[in-house]
Amino acid sequence: MATQASNTHALSSVTFHDEHMHNKIPILTIHHDKLEHSQLDKQGRADTQHAEDLYETELPWWRATIRARILSSVKRESQILARMQECIRHPWLDLYFLYSSTLGTHTFFMIGLPLTFFFGYEELGRGLVIVLASGVYVASFLKDLICSPRPLVPPVTRLTIGTHHLEYGFPSTHSTNSVSMALFIFGYVRRAYIESATISSSIYYTSCVILVIYAVTVVFGRLYTGMHSFIDCAVGVFLGVIIWGGYVIMKEAFGNWLATAHWIVPLTMIPICLLLVHYHPHPVDDCPCFEDAIAFVSVLLGIALSRWHSVYSGVDERFLSSVMPGPQGAAWTLEDTVSWWTLACAKVTIGILVIFVWRILAKSLLHIVLPPLFRLLASSFDLPHRRFYTPATDYQHMPVESSLRPIPSFIDLPGVLEVSAIRERSALGRTSEVKRRGAKSNNDSPSANGENYSGSELENSNGSYQRKEVKHYDADVLTKVVVYAGMAILAAEGLPVTFALLGWGVKPC
Repeated sequence: MATQASNTHALSSVTFHDEHMHNKIPILTIHHDKLEHSQLDKQGRADTQHAEDLYETELPWWRATIRARILSSVKRESQILARMQECIRHPWLDLYFLYSSTLGTHTFFMIGLPLTFFFGYEELGRGLVIVLASGVYVASFLKDLICSPRPLVPPVTRLTIGTHHLEYGFPSTHSTNSVSMALFIFGYVRRAYIESATISSSIYYTSCVILVIYAVTVVFGRLYTGMHSFIDCAVGVFLGVIIWGGYVIMKEAFGNWLATAHWIVPLTMIPICLLLVHYHPHPVDDCPCFEDAIAFVSVLLGIALSRWHSVYSGVDERFLSSVMPGPQGAAWTLEDTVSWWTLACAKVTIGILVIFVWRILAKSLLHIVLPPLFRLLASSFDLPHRRFYTPATDYQHMPVESSLRPIPSFIDLPGVLEVSAIRERSALGRTSEVKRRGAKSNNDSPSANGENYSGSELENSNGSYQRKEVKHYDADVLTKVVVYAGMAILAAEGLPVTFALLGWGVKPC
C-alpha cells in the first residue's frame, strides 16, 4: 500500500550488545515524533490515501461499525502500550519476546507435521492440523472481515520478525495458535499421566508449567512488541479456547466419519474446502491472511482425504502399523542406537525432499495448465474473481516466481523467520537500519547489499513509503489448494506407506 506518513518522522536502529557477546544483534524499531493524521492503514500507520471514509465506503455498514468500535479501542490501548513499553522494555526482553514470537506462528508447528506421520503418530498429527488450520482460518477470516489496524506507530514501538506486520491486527493469530496448541498438548500430557500412567507426576507438572509459560510468553509478547492491542490478544485467546474445545467435542465423531463414510468423505470435504476459499472475506487492502487460509484449509483437506483413503483401502492396517527395524525393549547397544537414528534421519531427509519435489513439479505444471483452462472457461462462464487477483484473461504467462516459492518448506518457512530489516547507506556514508516490509528495489532487482526481497513495501529512513506492487494471479489460488493438499497426502499416507514397503517401518517401536 503506497503511503505517505507525517513530515516529522525519525527512524532509529537499536543495536543491543553485551560485553560478553561478540556479535551484535539488531532489533529494529520505528519512532515517529507525532501522528498528524487520524487515518490508519492495517498496520496502524498514518495514511492519507487510505482514509477512514474509504473503509466506510468499501465495507458494508455492519463491518464498518465493528471496525470503528475496535479502532477506537486500539487508539486508547496504543497509549497504554506505549507507556508500558517505556516502563519495562529492556534489550534482553526485546530479544526474548521477539524471537519467542516464532513459537506462536503456524509455521513453527508445521515443521513437525510431516514427522508425526513419518514416525507413526497419526492421531497427533491429524489433531495438530485440525486445531491449527481451524485457528489460522478463523483468525484470518476475522482479520480480513474487520480490517482493523495494529496498534498505532507512534506512539507504540514495534518489533517484528518476518511479514506478520503486513496483516491486519484483529484478532491475534499468535494468541489463538499458542493457546489452542498449549491446550491441545496438555490434553495428551494429561491422558498420559491420568489414563495410561506412562509419565511421572514430576514430568506431568513440569510439562504443565512449561505450557503455561509458553502460552503467556507468546500472548504477552504480542503486547510487548507492539504487534497487537489488548483486545486483539483477548479475542485471540478466546478463539484458541473455543477451537480447542470444539476439537475435543468433535474429534471422535469426525474420526469415525472419516473412517466409515466411504465416498461421502471426498464428495463432502472437497466442496467445503473450495467454499471456504471462495467465501473468505475480501479486505480493503491486500492482506496475506488469505494465502495462509488457503494453505491450511488445503492441508486439512489433504489430511482428511489421506485418512479416508488409508482406511477405505486397508492401508492403515497393512502398512501404517509397521515398526521400524531394531531391537525392542530397553536393551539397546550403541550400534543399535546409531543404526536406528541413521534410519530415522534417512526417513526425514527423503520424506522432506519428496515433498519439495512435489511442490516444485506440481506448481510448475499447474501454472502451465490452469491459465489457459481458466481463459477457456471464462468464454462460457463468469468465473469467481477475487479482489487483488488478476484474472487469466488479463495475462498470457505467469512469472516463474509468484506466490509459491520454488524451494519451499512446508508453509513458506524460509521467508518468515528473519528479522525484518535491510541496510541502506545514509548521507554520511554510514550503514543504517530501516524496517523492511518485503520490498524489492524500484528496478525490481536485489538490493545493493545482495539481499533479495519479495513483497510490497519499503519504509525509508525519511519516513516515506515506496511501493513495489506484488501481483496475484487467479491460477495461484487453485494451485495452492492442489499443491498443499498433495503435500499433506504425501506426508500422511504416501511417504509412510513407502517407508513400510522399503522395510524401514513407520512406528518407532
